Amino acid sequence: MKALPILFVLFFSLLSCAQNSSQEEITTTYFFVRHAEKDISDPNNRNPALTEEGKNRAQNWSRILSDTKIDLVFTTDYDRTRQTAMPIAQSQGVTLTIYDPRDLYNTDFQQKTKGKTCMIVGHSNTTPAFVNKIIGKKKYIDIDEKVYGKLFVIKIKGDVVTDIVLNIN
Repeated sequence: MKALPILFVLFFSLLSCAQNSSQEEITTTYFFVRHAEKDISDPNNRNPALTEEGKNRAQNWSRILSDTKIDLVFTTDYDRTRQTAMPIAQSQGVTLTIYDPRDLYNTDFQQKTKGKTCMIVGHSNTTPAFVNKIIGKKKYIDIDEKVYGKLFVIKIKGDVVTDIVLNIN
């Protein structure tokens, strides 16, 4: 875990060096995660809460991002996504904003997030779909149902969009 902050610094330093855009261009950063481990004991429950392991993972996401100022935290309107996002929002002193996973990266969202650093919590299918929508190509596939540790990072500066996915367990 201690290597993660170093990876972030290295990644964003490389991005800064690689881009030839002017310093006046606005930078927007998105962090995407899938909700943490959910309770699957009742297959009929379409809105399960997080397990203890999931609650621990949600706290861990908050610790991982503790040195990064997050301006906005978005989540779908499900218990598991809100519970995953809440520790991050609380540690950053921001409120949760609900987004509609059927209407990804619309004009309102783009305007609201421009120049901001945002955390977005979604699902195994909506998270890669959202990332793909922003980067403008179908690069990422649905996340395996057993995988909860992917962190997608997208940075937009001018017309340059960079993306990376980290596996954190």
